[in-house]
Amino acid sequence: MAEKISVVVVTPNKRLKELISLYLGEIVDFELLDEFSDNSEIYNTLSAVSKSVLLADMSAPIYSLIEDVAADCPNCCIVGIKENPDVNFIVKAVRLGVKEILSYPVIKTEFSDLMKRIRESFITGYQKPGKCKMISVFSNKGGIGKTSVAVNLAYELAQITKENVALIDLNFQFGDVATFMDLQPTFDIPYMFSNLGALNKDFLLSTMEKYKNTSLYVLADPPYFKQAQRISTKQLSLFFEVLKGSFSYIVVDTEANFDAKTVTTLDYSDMVILVTVVNLPALRNCQRCLELFDKLGYENDKVQILVNRYMENDEITVDEAEELLKKNIYWKIPNNYFSLMASINKGILLSELNPSSNVAQSFKELAIHVADSVFRNRLIKRFSNDSEERLNNALRSWVYGITK
Repeated sequence: MAEKISVVVVTPNKRLKELISLYLGEIVDFELLDEFSDNSEIYNTLSAVSKSVLLADMSAPIYSLIEDVAADCPNCCIVGIKENPDVNFIVKAVRLGVKEILSYPVIKTEFSDLMKRIRESFITGYQKPGKCKMISVFSNKGGIGKTSVAVNLAYELAQITKENVALIDLNFQFGDVATFMDLQPTFDIPYMFSNLGALNKDFLLSTMEKYKNTSLYVLADPPYFKQAQRISTKQLSLFFEVLKGSFSYIVVDTEANFDAKTVTTLDYSDMVILVTVVNLPALRNCQRCLELFDKLGYENDKVQILVNRYMENDEITVDEAEELLKKNIYWKIPNNYFSLMASINKGILLSELNPSSNVAQSFKELAIHVADSVFRNRLIKRFSNDSEERLNNALRSWVYGITK
């Protein structure tokens, strides 16, 4: 006889608990566990069983339990129950470790379908749909911190999402990613492109340089510029296709020019972060970039402007910059010269050097915003004519692989 899947319901709502118990009684392979004195007992129980489901009423103060179970109980599927769950709630729940969302009041057919899917997931393995997000960090003007933005963003994405993140140095002439991170990679881009036929997820994870004890994998620029000249745009396209099937996030530090390789990279990107500083020459260059992106047919929300080294007392205000560019500023990284220079000179990323600094906190918040906004923009575009309810259902389907 197959082992039953343990189910724990945490809610102050007695009617909800009784209803779930009633529904579960009609579904095979599940066993409801009850009578817990506190959350620590629930945690210990879920840690001890091999397959479990935590049904958590998220209108109650239960977030710390969800985080602990998500971190320490890999064989537990956490289901968040919420009345009228919106996009913001679902994104927050995902960060906590929730794998499924169930609307309250709980409808019998929806509950039964959900539990059957969970049962199947324990048999086949929980599969998330392809959802790689590729972010290119670009500027056509050197010396304004493009590489610093790329490496710190990639690091924070890996730390926050705990998913595999690729950081690719495509600045073929003056790549500094490895220097910023104090890495001496064994393999570089030319090696990858000489083995395109063998590229797969296992090959990438074994050859790209893993950054310390994180889920961030780095691919360095070629040691000699002539090696990059032999890389074709077709090869680059094939490379991105393999990367997108192997990583949840890709961050690319691009070259500061518009050649064919750069345009191919930007075409493949879900988001282009256009880095500038608030002075007139840099803003004029930024304006030219926006005009070219428009000619390339990029949608407005694909390209986002990041102001680096921002100071509130800059002679040119953010409002004036937005008026000049005819576009809102997406993000501002505060000016913190001493923290940034210490980070670069020591080869230590900002959050490792001084996690409480304003610039480190800004990169952390940027990573959260990027992870959410790329995802939301895809959904809004895909379901722009649908109701809010359908959009939220689509979000659940996209994140969790639920087939509606």
